[in-house]
Amino acid sequence: MKEIRAIINPHLLGKVVRALHEMEHFPGVTLLEARGQGRGRGAGGSFRITEDDIDYHPKVVVVVVCSDAHADSVVDAIRGAARTGHRGDGVITVANLEQVIRIQDGARDEQAV
Repeated sequence: MKEIRAIINPHLLGKVVRALHEMEHFPGVTLLEARGQGRGRGAGGSFRITEDDIDYHPKVVVVVVCSDAHADSVVDAIRGAARTGHRGDGVITVANLEQVIRIQDGARDEQAV
């Protein structure tokens, strides 16, 4: 089982969710609002962090739990829909899950998603 987390720009959320819905085995999705900052610090000069000068950008975290067999296609769907080719497009992470348990009926792993 895999957990895929994608940090994307909010204006691309609809496109990403539509791409996931088009998949034959749509695994479901959880969305989290977030704010963050990438590696870029602007052109030239030094950078000193104070409470007043940090710019956080709005982002959406898309979380998908799926079988190992579907992980690559989920990543491809998200990346294809969220990519603009510009800095700040976001990042996708893939992590192994030891167990997945559905609260409603106790189904585990493949049967839970």
